[in-house]
Amino acid sequence: MKLKEDLNPILVLLFYLMVWIYTTVSFLPLYLLSWVSRSPRDFYGSEEERAKRTKAHSVLGHPEGPYRAMSATKRLVTSLHPGVETLDKMFEYSAMRFPNRDCLGTREVISEEDERQSNGKVFKKVVLGEYRWLSYKDVITAATQLGSGLASLGQRPKSNIAIFCETRAEWLIAAQACFIYNFPLVTLYSTLGGPAIVHGLKEVQVSHIITSRELLETRLKAILPEVPRLQHIIIVDNTQTAWPERLCGISIHNMADVQKLGARPENAARERKQPLPSDIAVIMYTSGSTGVPKGVMISHNNIIASISGIAEKIPNLCEDDTYIGYLPLAHVLELCAELLCVSHGCKIGYSSPQTLADQSTKIKKGSRGDTSVLQPTLMAAVPEIMDRIYKNVMTKIEEMNSLQQTLFILAYNYKLEQLSKGYNTPLCDRLMFRKVRSLLGGRTRVLLSGGAPLSATTQRFMNVCLCCPVGQGYGLTETCGAGTVSELWDYSTGRVGAPLPCCEIKLKDWLEGGYRSTDKPHPRGEILIGGPNVTMGYYNSEEKKQEDYFVDENSQRWFCTGDIGEFHEDGCLKIIDRKKDLVKLQAGEYVSLGKVEAALKNCPLVDNICVYANSDETYVIGFVVPNQKQLLALAGQYGIQGSWEELCNSKAMEELVLKFISEAAWTAQLERFEMPRKIRLSPDPWTPETGLVTDAFKLKRKELKAHYKDDIERMYGGK
Repeated sequence: MKLKEDLNPILVLLFYLMVWIYTTVSFLPLYLLSWVSRSPRDFYGSEEERAKRTKAHSVLGHPEGPYRAMSATKRLVTSLHPGVETLDKMFEYSAMRFPNRDCLGTREVISEEDERQSNGKVFKKVVLGEYRWLSYKDVITAATQLGSGLASLGQRPKSNIAIFCETRAEWLIAAQACFIYNFPLVTLYSTLGGPAIVHGLKEVQVSHIITSRELLETRLKAILPEVPRLQHIIIVDNTQTAWPERLCGISIHNMADVQKLGARPENAARERKQPLPSDIAVIMYTSGSTGVPKGVMISHNNIIASISGIAEKIPNLCEDDTYIGYLPLAHVLELCAELLCVSHGCKIGYSSPQTLADQSTKIKKGSRGDTSVLQPTLMAAVPEIMDRIYKNVMTKIEEMNSLQQTLFILAYNYKLEQLSKGYNTPLCDRLMFRKVRSLLGGRTRVLLSGGAPLSATTQRFMNVCLCCPVGQGYGLTETCGAGTVSELWDYSTGRVGAPLPCCEIKLKDWLEGGYRSTDKPHPRGEILIGGPNVTMGYYNSEEKKQEDYFVDENSQRWFCTGDIGEFHEDGCLKIIDRKKDLVKLQAGEYVSLGKVEAALKNCPLVDNICVYANSDETYVIGFVVPNQKQLLALAGQYGIQGSWEELCNSKAMEELVLKFISEAAWTAQLERFEMPRKIRLSPDPWTPETGLVTDAFKLKRKELKAHYKDDIERMYGGK
């Protein structure tokens, strides 16, 4: 959708005249330089042609598939390099090729201070220095010593070890130590609550856990008596802790001390048992968006196959690239992204959502955020973060004067048109979008989106204003993050691309929802993913494992995703529904909650929304986290006064916001029965710390339902 146009015709004429002159002048030298090697049509039209070509097809010719990437019709990809079939060998391969190149980087904390806000709340602000780097040689040495030290503390091969830690360099070093010594690594989200942590640690029966000082103090300490098998806690922080040597009978160690223990000659010389490709590398606990977190068993060859498939979708990936790591490493998207970078010798600089940009909440005003310092070329993001960037920039545009707004809209719509034809717009990029692009450091060339559907509006905005392609992917923890990724030169929206070369996809009829592979114009059904990336099942859960996984007659593993998709003529997949999000209303209409939420998130007044429907009722309701700036402006426009909490609890404000949400619903062409009839405004944002969303910002519907129980009864007329 284009930005709204109400423009001065003289300015429009001048803009297009300037663009025409620039294009004419720049075309001639580019034409002459490219004439020897390729035609002008190739030079300007290659991206458009590549976007239109067939990316995948049904290998049996049936509408239900299986569908494979055109590069993998005969054989699925299983590895990056010959003979490199386990994660320890992968890192050894990279360390041998790039021993002295920077590998993992962390910014030095120069100062910390408390800053009191106008509302009385106190926020911790930091000033950070430059990145300090460990080379590939440094990292493999640190990991080997840590693994040796853990073995000296009684950790045994094929015995589980847990990591409960924020995303940081020590996380990946600890993971590599476990891969080298064949310790299955159990990952837990750092935002999990006490009961979920206890559940995970008890289920996998760990005796050792790796964590940070802050998480030990704030989350682990209270639940230690409930985990009697735990014997050793390893703290990753370099600073000395104030803990005694033992806590609840558990030994406390600093990571540096464990590494020194492992470096002792008698320990370093101990023979280690190398993992097999089929051995468990990671037991990754899901975020628990649909209930109790489940531990997904991921083998070495699952991860190798997954990153091998993803690598083929990132052109020219090499040691000159820099990746910024800030998403939870306990999430399969971030873990695979970082391991992919390591496999190609890239640099990984660490960050956090609170220090990512200059305007981030923990960055002191006047100092630089992590993207400005690191200037990454590669980045992964979840839609929630990209939606925030989009809304923040659009707010800035609304504050511009009329001339600036006109120029921005002209440039935006012109570039959108050129991208659809496969052309670049260097003049617009340099003059109009340079400042927006600098939000991510100014050098980003690939932005991968995953974890949830990305709205078409946000995707187009990112393609235009950040001057880099957005590759939208689809995968699950159970498929090791791999499923599909869109081509970087495919600027169509709403689709997630073709199957990766490491897997194939089938559609299974879902009669209850009305989806069949024989549907026209596109075959539709539940998405089933098969291939070497499909994981080994759920830990200690045979019944659930059999329900979601199966093995076909060719001994290939498959996973039933529960998502509904349709395949287009060029072999690209579009996610259109989810079985668990489909609710049947009293009158018989089916409402796809996720579809409605994705449409309404484009409303400027909405920061987040959860749509709820009860099968015993005839209409849909919603819980809304409003955009504070937009809501305050709306209240001022209608003369409604009060504190933030009072405005969110105001019946008048609820009705006003509902009016705007209804307009957004009509614009998105939702059916009348899909539109929320009543809403509840939430004064508090939903963060992983509240327990209402996962670390990937997916809604936890069960928790949200419990949290808004009284409001549900009110909106459905209970009181």
